[in-house]
Amino acid sequence: MAEKKTTNRAQTKLHVIKGDRVKVIAGKDKGAVGEIIAVDPNRQRVTVSGVNIVKRHLRDTSAQPQGRQTTKGGIVSSEAPIHASNVQLLVKNADGDEVVTRVAYERQEVTKRRPNGEEYKGYRSVRIARKTGEEI
Repeated sequence: MAEKKTTNRAQTKLHVIKGDRVKVIAGKDKGAVGEIIAVDPNRQRVTVSGVNIVKRHLRDTSAQPQGRQTTKGGIVSSEAPIHASNVQLLVKNADGDEVVTRVAYERQEVTKRRPNGEEYKGYRSVRIARKTGEEI
């Protein structure tokens, strides 16, 4: 039996983070706009509110002596994850309109402080919108 090949994708970073407004650019919900509610960088998937709605059939669970919660059964609709390459970041431009953009990363020099009060120069990475050139 062949073993499943795993890749070292855990260190890869996605171009979007939780809370970003994105536009879906591929798939059955193409053109839909929503906010990212969950990110899974290992699988390179994001969950967008109002996009890729799937229905799940849930069974009733009765109260157990162990103190478990009871859930009402039935058909429940919820968002399923989609691949991160199928979404593009939305930012506001100077006119106040939302435009799709790619993401660039820039390292900015900042002053950091050690616990003993000593200050030193450090760097932090910030996301930059390619269309507007502003920090996201």
